[in-house]
Amino acid sequence: MPSMDANGTSAIVTGGASGLGEATVRKLTSMGVRCTVFDRNESLAEKFASEMGGKTNYVAGDVTNPEDCQKAVDQAASEGSLRIAVNCAGVGWAGRVVNRDNSPHDLSPFQLIQNINLIGTFNVMTKAASAIAATEPLEDGERGVIVNTASVAAFDGQIGQLAYSASKGGIVGMMLPAARDLSVLGIRVNTIAPGLFDTPLLGLLPQPQKEELGRSVLFPKRLGNPAEYGELVGFLVSCSYLNAEVIRLDGGIRMPPK
Repeated sequence: MPSMDANGTSAIVTGGASGLGEATVRKLTSMGVRCTVFDRNESLAEKFASEMGGKTNYVAGDVTNPEDCQKAVDQAASEGSLRIAVNCAGVGWAGRVVNRDNSPHDLSPFQLIQNINLIGTFNVMTKAASAIAATEPLEDGERGVIVNTASVAAFDGQIGQLAYSASKGGIVGMMLPAARDLSVLGIRVNTIAPGLFDTPLLGLLPQPQKEELGRSVLFPKRLGNPAEYGELVGFLVSCSYLNAEVIRLDGGIRMPPK
């Protein structure tokens, strides 16, 4: 089966110092990929890169800053042929269209979530695609793959998830035109829409509450393990015929209104 051989290539992973991004880096390095962790938490990124024993480097920066994004992409490209970009950086927010006191949703947090989740993904995707386009084509003319992270909230947005769902829906909406634009360059674009995962985003919840959330999953009745996300990224990288697709990684859950 034709597949992209990732061994010896380079990757950039945003939000790569923890959660889904960390799991992605661990998987890709096991495939022989040299990873650049792009994370705003410099101390955590430095610690993780050190733990990986030279298989990983890091760039501290903000995905909302185009200059930071270009610096991180340039670093990744300097480590080898940049063929993989995975966008995991993201944050959440809770706020209704109209608050309990009938005041409208504030614009500032809505813009903040779009800037980090959606525009941050755009920034890194476009700059990484430009660098990947400069590499020599592999079998079937393939040059590389971009994997973006949406959420089941793009489809099953709950009460209070107006800003978050809009940002993740935007990531889903960008995928097909991006894949079409980049097809002439041999670059694939796919999106993962995770469900409830045991990441730092849920890390502050008490264990009983996390277990209750896990029981709401269709099957298996537990939170997702970030390593399962990393495994899917590895498959998306390797399987050259998988393109322009959104994959829900959620144990079959369909989120209720709240």
